[in-house]
Amino acid sequence: MFYYDTNRTSYQVDTAIPESEWVKRAKNGDEDAFVHLAKRYHSKIWNTASRYARSKPELEDLTQDLLLKIWKGLPSYRAKAPFEHWVMTLTVRGCYDFLRKNRKRRESEQLLDPTSHFQATDTSAARIQSQAEASELVAILLDELEAKDRTIITLLDLEEKSIRETAELTGWSESNVKVRAHRARKKLKLIYESLKNEL
Repeated sequence: MFYYDTNRTSYQVDTAIPESEWVKRAKNGDEDAFVHLAKRYHSKIWNTASRYARSKPELEDLTQDLLLKIWKGLPSYRAKAPFEHWVMTLTVRGCYDFLRKNRKRRESEQLLDPTSHFQATDTSAARIQSQAEASELVAILLDELEAKDRTIITLLDLEEKSIRETAELTGWSESNVKVRAHRARKKLKLIYESLKNEL
């Protein structure tokens, strides 16, 4: 099984080799070639995954799982789209799968301690205005959404992808993306109003 080690030394360091050659080598089972590609896309995969994971250990595990998914999926890559687009499509779909699989576990954690999100929250006016508080609030709100709704909000509103880009990344039609976005934003607003009333 492939494991991406950030400390691993890759003996192939020729940057003059085009990406298509690295992809070809990786498809043929060359792990060093894949490590080269993984290093190139690691930060983009990490940044996308960070929108879905709750903690650094969870983010590290998710990123590792996504790299493994990309490694295993390489034989299916047909170069009809740029490699980066293919990588990010698998990343977004992998994050969506992660949300669906972990939904029940996260709900049970909230049932065990429904105030856990708020224990470290300072409700002073200055604190609420801070960027850290806003970021925490967004994370709390997103946590309350179903996987599809969270994926749509993340791609369209947080990552500022277009409707077309979101459709391509998720595999949903553009009209489906628009409908989901409208519904997800309404749900988010209701969750926010409910949370505001509780506070």
